[in-house]
Amino acid sequence: MTGSAPEAKKYALKLLAYRGRSEQELRERLLRKGFEERVIETVTRDLKRAGFIDDTALAVSLKRQAQEGRLLGHHAVRIFLLKRGLSRDIVDAALSYNQDDEMNSLRRLLEKKMKLSDDRQTPAGRQRLWNFLVRRGYSTESIRRAMKDFDFDEEAL
Repeated sequence: MTGSAPEAKKYALKLLAYRGRSEQELRERLLRKGFEERVIETVTRDLKRAGFIDDTALAVSLKRQAQEGRLLGHHAVRIFLLKRGLSRDIVDAALSYNQDDEMNSLRRLLEKKMKLSDDRQTPAGRQRLWNFLVRRGYSTESIRRAMKDFDFDEEAL
């Protein structure tokens, strides 16, 4: 183990300058760098007190990024936030399910996919699109409703 508190703080601030990180992510990176646990504890406590680490604000920001930028569904957003080291309590607080928001995001994604390909006429094309939307974390009921809005053959759904 190496490093003093000032070195660990400098490294942590360097990591935070690249992008927001959860407390867990920062702890893991400092451990990998070889800092002692007591130094990591001191540094993360100081950074939290100074407002550089705020898991709640990070969760809200990442939720918005995942829903609006990446057009992920509710389930995929939850997995995305958990993989970033956020606690279940924080993720639950940040993710209140809103069906209207999910449907708007799903419609935007469908419009985008429709511009790229008009593959919906074939059963295989509809199945590929369905599988794509499921992988993006949308519920089957939401997918069914959105595809119905886009005049997909209901029997094929």
